[in-house]
Amino acid sequence: MNQQTEPPAAEVRIRLPRGLVRELFTLRRDPLPKMSRPRWLAWLPHAVLGYVAIPCGVLTGMQLNDHYEVFGSAVLGLSLLTSASVVLSMFRPVAAWWLGLVTSGLVAWAIHGHVGPGQSWPWTPAGPFTLAPVLLMVALRVPPRVTASVIGITLALNGLADILLRPPRSQTIIGGVALLFAFVGILGYALRATRLTRGKLVEQETLTEEERARRTLLEERSRIARELHDVVAHHMSVISIQAQVAPHLVENPSEELKENLAGIRENALEALTELRRVLGVLRSERPDDPANPHHPQPTLGDLDGLVDNVRGAGLDVTTEIAGIRRPLTPGVELTAYRIVQEALSNALRHAPGSRVEVGIAYGPRDLHLCVANSAPTRSAPPSPGAGHGLLGMRERAGMLGGELAAGPRPDGGYEVSAVLPMDPQDLPAVPDSETKRAS
Repeated sequence: MNQQTEPPAAEVRIRLPRGLVRELFTLRRDPLPKMSRPRWLAWLPHAVLGYVAIPCGVLTGMQLNDHYEVFGSAVLGLSLLTSASVVLSMFRPVAAWWLGLVTSGLVAWAIHGHVGPGQSWPWTPAGPFTLAPVLLMVALRVPPRVTASVIGITLALNGLADILLRPPRSQTIIGGVALLFAFVGILGYALRATRLTRGKLVEQETLTEEERARRTLLEERSRIARELHDVVAHHMSVISIQAQVAPHLVENPSEELKENLAGIRENALEALTELRRVLGVLRSERPDDPANPHHPQPTLGDLDGLVDNVRGAGLDVTTEIAGIRRPLTPGVELTAYRIVQEALSNALRHAPGSRVEVGIAYGPRDLHLCVANSAPTRSAPPSPGAGHGLLGMRERAGMLGGELAAGPRPDGGYEVSAVLPMDPQDLPAVPDSETKRAS
């Protein structure tokens, strides 16, 4: 039997995760994020950190002079390096930590021969506090494992220096340093987690709002399809009946005429069957929808009844019709009625007590609609709607090649206006990207 042997001790290697090594030795730029609210305080964290950098450098120089009696240009250089590490942490936190760690080592080397009885080493009394802001900036912007590694390396080097190089009669403060750095790391981790959670929440709210808008748009398109199904099905039925009756209205019709009319009727019936098979399933999803085969689709001729219902709900509505009133194609009639209906519903929901004016103008080629309300006289109750009624109105107008605009008025009211072609023809096809996004 083959026995697996343990590798020699000399061949055993400690392997660190490559990602962690890259994070510890990176010089990547990672700017400190600005405050989102209030906007005029966006740069407050940067100003505070820049202000903190000054006393950190001053404290380093003062303690080198007063406590350890170290003088010369080295003191100025170490003070500047201490302040520079704090400032650098705003842009490159890991690089700033390395600079702060090297500066701390240089400070320990400078005071090594000047340490008296009871004085701390390798840190000056203020040394841990000058490195703490740098560690906080690291913890705010790197993953927790990198923060733990940074603090662990700092404390490990502190321990090795205490064991191997500590001057006689000096005092170690590694316990207090460990507590301070651990607190800073936990604080930075908590603040970072809060910031990331808030960012994910905002992102999720944005996605939810977009999904709600898409769902509302698809529901409105489904409703339009159900309503148009009724209109098209009605006309196809009429074509079929006329083709069946036509031979009886002609004396001695030829066989060719009978065959053509029979073909027309057969094609109409086949088209009607396919239409009901494809679009009829949309109706089965919402059997209680007003767009029901047993209920005719509304037109502008039913506008008076709609206005009376809104008046009964407590809204002051006036109507004005300009131009020669004439029948339009079923699609235009239905679209115009639905736009006015939705605009009145929005006024009733969001502007209670207001005065509403409904204007309809029949032009040579276009139908103009305008529904405008004044400012509400009392506060509106909370609305259970999705808040995307305008999407449906724009979808209906765009389906016919028309335009719709909506927005507030200078007097505090709101206005919805639309222009619909009288005879919509040669409409542009829906782009593939739009179709894919909607599906």
